[in-house]
Amino acid sequence: MDPLAQMTTSDQSRKSNMVIELLKGIHFVSSVEAISLGVQAGIHPWILYDIISNAAGNSWVFKNYIPYLLQGKQIKDDFLNTSVQDLGTVLDMAKSLIFPLPLLAAAHQQFLAGCRHGDANGLDGLKVWERVLGVQIKDAADAETYNPEQLAKEIGTKSQRPNKIGFIGLGAMGFGMATHLVKSNFCVQGYDVYKPTLSRFEKAGGLIGSSPAEVSKDVEVLIVMVTNEVQAESVLYGVNGAVSVLLPGASIILSSTVSPAFVSRLELRLQNENKGLKLIDAPVSGGVIRASEGTLTIMASGTDEALEHAGSVLSALSEKLYVIKGGCGAGSGVKMVNQLLAGVHIASAAEAMAFGARLGLDTRVLFDVIKNSEGTSWMFENRAPHMVDNDYTPLSALDIFVKDLGIVARECASRRVPLHISTVALQLFLSGSASGWGRIDDSAVVKVYETLTGVKVEGKVAVISKTKTTTLASLPSEWAVDPLDDIRKLDNNLKTLVVLDDDPTGTQTVHDVDVLTEWNVESLAQQLRIRPKCFFILTNSRALSSDKASALITDICQNLITAAKSVGNNDYTVVLRGDSTLRGHFPEEPDAAVSVLGEMDAWIICPFFLQGGRFTIEDVHYVADSDQLIPAGDTEFAKDASFGYKSSNLREWVEEKTRGRIPASSVSSVSIQLLRKGGPTAVCEYLCSLQKGSTCIVNSASDRDMAVFAAGMAQAELKGKRFLCRTAASFVSARIGIIPKAPILPNDLGISKGKSGGLIVVGSYVPKTTKQVQELKLQCDHNLRSIEVSVDKLAMKSAEEREEEISYAADMADVYLRTGKDTLVMSSRELITGKTPSESLDINFKVSSGLVEIVRRIKTSPRYILAKGGITSSDIATKALEAKRARIVGQALAGVPLWQLGPESRHPGVPYIVFPGNVGDTKALAEVVKSWARPVRISSTKDLLADAEKGGYAVGAFNVYNLEGVEAVISAAEEQKSPAILQIHPSALKQGGNPLVACCISAAEQATVPITVHFDHGNSKQELMEVLELGVDSVMVDGSHLPLKKNISYTKYISSLAHAKGMTVEAELGRLSGTEDDLTVEDYDAKLTDVNQAQEFIDETGIDALAVCIGNVHGKYPASGPKLRLKLLKELYDLASKNGVFLVLHGASGLPKELVQECIELGVRKFNVNTEVRKAYMEILKSPEAHSDLVHVMAAAKEAMKAVVAEKMQLFGSAGKAT
Repeated sequence: MDPLAQMTTSDQSRKSNMVIELLKGIHFVSSVEAISLGVQAGIHPWILYDIISNAAGNSWVFKNYIPYLLQGKQIKDDFLNTSVQDLGTVLDMAKSLIFPLPLLAAAHQQFLAGCRHGDANGLDGLKVWERVLGVQIKDAADAETYNPEQLAKEIGTKSQRPNKIGFIGLGAMGFGMATHLVKSNFCVQGYDVYKPTLSRFEKAGGLIGSSPAEVSKDVEVLIVMVTNEVQAESVLYGVNGAVSVLLPGASIILSSTVSPAFVSRLELRLQNENKGLKLIDAPVSGGVIRASEGTLTIMASGTDEALEHAGSVLSALSEKLYVIKGGCGAGSGVKMVNQLLAGVHIASAAEAMAFGARLGLDTRVLFDVIKNSEGTSWMFENRAPHMVDNDYTPLSALDIFVKDLGIVARECASRRVPLHISTVALQLFLSGSASGWGRIDDSAVVKVYETLTGVKVEGKVAVISKTKTTTLASLPSEWAVDPLDDIRKLDNNLKTLVVLDDDPTGTQTVHDVDVLTEWNVESLAQQLRIRPKCFFILTNSRALSSDKASALITDICQNLITAAKSVGNNDYTVVLRGDSTLRGHFPEEPDAAVSVLGEMDAWIICPFFLQGGRFTIEDVHYVADSDQLIPAGDTEFAKDASFGYKSSNLREWVEEKTRGRIPASSVSSVSIQLLRKGGPTAVCEYLCSLQKGSTCIVNSASDRDMAVFAAGMAQAELKGKRFLCRTAASFVSARIGIIPKAPILPNDLGISKGKSGGLIVVGSYVPKTTKQVQELKLQCDHNLRSIEVSVDKLAMKSAEEREEEISYAADMADVYLRTGKDTLVMSSRELITGKTPSESLDINFKVSSGLVEIVRRIKTSPRYILAKGGITSSDIATKALEAKRARIVGQALAGVPLWQLGPESRHPGVPYIVFPGNVGDTKALAEVVKSWARPVRISSTKDLLADAEKGGYAVGAFNVYNLEGVEAVISAAEEQKSPAILQIHPSALKQGGNPLVACCISAAEQATVPITVHFDHGNSKQELMEVLELGVDSVMVDGSHLPLKKNISYTKYISSLAHAKGMTVEAELGRLSGTEDDLTVEDYDAKLTDVNQAQEFIDETGIDALAVCIGNVHGKYPASGPKLRLKLLKELYDLASKNGVFLVLHGASGLPKELVQECIELGVRKFNVNTEVRKAYMEILKSPEAHSDLVHVMAAAKEAMKAVVAEKMQLFGSAGKAT
């Protein structure tokens, strides 16, 4: 057993103290480094101390130790040597555990340097650190000081309120600042590159402009709150920049976190404009909430005139306003020092918590211990909870500290101050950014340690994971009687269940039920008139904002009431079908429904869903992961950008989502014990006893539990009780007494012989979907074509780039589907989120609408359509396919609904598989696609030729033109037990088209011997590219009519495309004379294959087979007979065999047997046969006895051709070689 697991209380205390010592060491060295950098930047150290000790850069060590140093006093006796020893002990422990502590190691080295200076020179206290860092701190500390807050007050009293303010940069902080100014009755005109933010600002009462220049006209004060120096430069001096239009004498407040050097340069540049423009360097601190409340901390610097001019604005934004002496750049200097400490403290918190986890400490307990110790800091107390909760919702992105500590790194280099701790911290943040965590919370720097060492900092929570098997086995036995029979008997008496489905996946447990995608009164009346047990209305409200979702539910309920009255059917119960992982608009949707339908006896909340592994036990909702039951609040679903939550206990979840309006203590609960021991009657009695307007959650761990509850609720409804249900899919099937049936397969719907490919559209971003797509590609790669659509281009780029991406995807998908290939159209897997939930929904809409447009533009009707993800499947059905209703015929897999589209849709009757994003194991998607895929052949032309090479025989490639020819070749091959090649000439393809190819492929698939399909003499690039998508096994690229270099280029191009699809490529060097299928080459154009050119041709093109010209001809040989250059053939074989290339001889018809045998001995492995087989067919047509009936003609022709083919197989030596 790991010794860390056998800890006593004293062990825990000792190890906790080690973690505290780690933090104290890092905090002390970083505090000294920060003060040193500030002094070099010209900022009084006591001013730094006063500001930072009340800001985010504060720590217990900074607050308590720095005053001793600045006063020249000893902190403790023998402080340096004791620290070296204590930190060394921690490092030794880390080494024994193979755990890296880079920040502590750097701090330890600085203490060692301090000891060396102290011991050698008899120094102590501040003097040691002046020597280590090369900065005269004591002199600066002894200089005359001032009161920055008093200066701010004095300036504020002299300031006048500006008539208009410009504001550039409405990000999270900027939006809060700008809206607070609006609330404070300032006239503010704002600009941001993100258009939805501008709309939000306008709704908040602000004015908006379309460029930095537009919002800077006629303003007296311009505030710039952008991300970095590059953006600041752009908005001020770039295209449509602000500076060019600012009024003379206007002031610019730069609140971005930038380097002091940048501020100094900017001030000089503004002075050179000769417009009297004034710059106030005013970085801010405090976070988004304080920005919106006007309680920020602002560190302002600039000329007195500038500060007085903008003082009223600065005061309005701040709770603490400091005016820093030293001119422009001094404010950014203070902010830089604060960010140095803040960044180090976040990184050190990560190092401490990760090390604590490795020591075996409970990180939640450890956090509480450190919070009340000398190792704490403002950032530790603020960010460590994120680490313990494993919640990296971006309150402040990790990349911000990549920028801010980058500023520190540049400044320390330019000022020659060695800052070891902050430099290491920067590398840690860079590592996090490089790992893809730059846009999530800065506390995610802890993931660097987790990834390197395998530890998990996430702390134990009150609700813990359970073993599924053990937990379910510990529950009471299920209710013995199946209540579904009783429910079915009550069919005519029960209310119609009207299911408002917030995405199409709610149909995953029912069959033979209608789903509507429109909800006008006429459609609803038509449905209610037939009094069905149930029908669905697809709202897709989960893709909408909260306000729009509420308005939609209100509209549907109003139409439902009107429709019900018009047909005299008021007996219905509304179910708001929602996500089984608790995502969606709650309580907004139930509130909207009740506002129209009236107060209910109870809201029923039941997220149980067996097929998805969702269980509710003892009021806690779990998500199954293999044999573990994970509390829902600990899953990735709870971190949803739009619908996130923390509570796994459903009572607490209701309180959380209603923001305390419905306290957890007031929420009722139907327990598993009640279901399993009391049955439906007990459930009915319990529901009838609830106070009107109650909220009731339902526990359930099996379909039988769900059926018991549904039966009890039905009894309560028969007694006059009214319920509004917020449930997952399992409740619906139980409530209407659905009898499950086996998954639907293509044969069940009669579409197994469809010619086009299936269309798979994936938009879901949940991790399970990504894994399922990876497995799909792995298992189905041979017959699946993938098109990855860039999310960045759909959601974030220009309209032109978006259109180009959509057009390309639609064109490619159409080609693939038309040629019978299953086609995957998927959004790229990077998840792009907005700054707010509404912005995230807007991005999701752009991606979904892009996928919709792609599907809309596909002209080919797919064999089936599979949409992955709730929002995706809804939008594809309603917007791309224009379905107004569909029939739910069953499931393609457990939990995966299968619809048949209505007659009004763009593809009537096509099966539509609605695959939820969070259902099934890793292989589930691949299983469905494989079960719906067309059969795939496994023989290849290259394999046939390779076997022939090994066996010393040749394979016949027989030109076919119709069904009789195909059957003749297959029949002969099966009788002779010979491999064969069905060969299609361009002229045959022109007449027979894709059906001829499909006929050949189908015959090859069903043959009992190896048969492949070959396209011959492809001399058109466009034709060949289309043929590559038709499913043939090999192609001949015929560039023999071209000069050598062009032949090479043409062949190489097609060869690369064909090889990418696993196809064999044949090409011709030289040129045969004669006529084949109306294509004639005159004798004077014929040309023998050149051995010297052959080597270059093979090397450059990468072909698999070479058709040689050695005197052979297409069609009939002259009366004098064939004159083959066998010596040339031998030279060509010697060359080709060394390069793994097979030789092909066209024009085999009419060659004497002896000559054929000699050619085989000299290496020919494929003979093309056409003329003799055609002749046999044509002679049958001339035969009078065959004309009695077309069927007789077909049979006779087949037998005649078959005889020729069989004779050739015997001649080529392939008879009996089939494997």
